[in-house]
Amino acid sequence: MLSFAAQIGPGTVALVETIMRTKPHPEQGFRACLGILRLTKIYGEARLEAACQRGLTIGARTYGSIASILRTGLDRAFHDDATPEPAPLLHANIRGRSYYH
Repeated sequence: MLSFAAQIGPGTVALVETIMRTKPHPEQGFRACLGILRLTKIYGEARLEAACQRGLTIGARTYGSIASILRTGLDRAFHDDATPEPAPLLHANIRGRSYYH
């Protein structure tokens, strides 16, 4: 199960390990983890990885929580598609803050 989670990403591995550690019986952990890993068929690996990272951040460690994150699109906040800030414009005709009182 951990090797399949490793194919998805480090966030998924961390979530699977956390679930297996916190459940009192191994069967409960297996069922929850298999359900979470099965979500790749619906949402894809990238979205599941982002949902697992978000779930770890907010303390959501159940199948229902991860499925809810994916269903509502909250996983998109963890994508690394952020564009960097543009550099400030430097030009002789730009006066800047010191020009105005």
